[in-house]
Amino acid sequence: MKYCFAPMEGITTHIFREVHSRLFPGADRYYTPFFSPTSDHLFTPRERRELMPEKPCAAPVVPQILSKCAADIVWASGGLRDMGYTVFNLNLGCPSATVTAKGKGAGLLQKPDALDALLADVFAASPIAVSLKSRIGYLAPEEFPRLLSIYRQYNAQELVLHPRTRKEMYSGAVHMDAFALAAAGSPFPVVYNGDLFTAEDIRAFEAAHPETEAVMLGRGAAADPALFRRLRGGAAASRGELRRFHEELYEAYREELGGVNAMRKMKELWHYLLTLFAGGDELAKRIARTKDVYKFNDCISEALGSLPLRSGE
Repeated sequence: MKYCFAPMEGITTHIFREVHSRLFPGADRYYTPFFSPTSDHLFTPRERRELMPEKPCAAPVVPQILSKCAADIVWASGGLRDMGYTVFNLNLGCPSATVTAKGKGAGLLQKPDALDALLADVFAASPIAVSLKSRIGYLAPEEFPRLLSIYRQYNAQELVLHPRTRKEMYSGAVHMDAFALAAAGSPFPVVYNGDLFTAEDIRAFEAAHPETEAVMLGRGAAADPALFRRLRGGAAASRGELRRFHEELYEAYREELGGVNAMRKMKELWHYLLTLFAGGDELAKRIARTKDVYKFNDCISEALGSLPLRSGE
């Protein structure tokens, strides 16, 4: 089975991908957080940094596009081709209210006919392969058969499926019957995404669904940098490895963003990383509250220096 690192806004930046893939190899591919091409048909400096970093990721990277305009998507796919990419992922799953209110992400699932027309234009004109990432509906799981029938008309490289509706966000049980429907007789690989946080979760999924070619891991991979390595039979992250990971990532962010903004980036990551440590709840609250770089550094020193790792080191 292949293991993919999900696109996570604020987490899986080009800096994170380079450091993580070098220090904790094992992911088969990384997906970038989405970018939204506009009618100006220009990549912003920030987008170019993300898509054409000075230090590349050690594993293949798939850019993700968020848009409801076929012309803008096709333009962006041409630009990605010129950068050397061979595939992009179209986001049909983001449940954020600010995204869906504009008819993007999972908002596209509300109007299946318009979605079908959009995909027809994109697949007809994109110079590189198209990967789809979707939820199973906007309001109800009963919407999924219609959506699936649309997706199966096109030569997608893959369908990454989070088997929840937009309304459900990230709560409640995933609809494994919808995933089974998508996987049965699919003309393209169906990648599972949703509620796989630990190596034990993933092993249980693999045993129950041996036909699945790949899984996409997000929050679990952010919480455990060594997760991909562990899935391949390697060791859990040691304290020394976590310290080096933090230091290299923090320094790279400081060089690009400056001290305060680098701290903000690292605070987002440490929201997840602290789950590796026992007794870190109070420290997590202190990290979330602090706006002072020195106090943040003290908190991380405390975590790396004295909190016991759940792995037993």
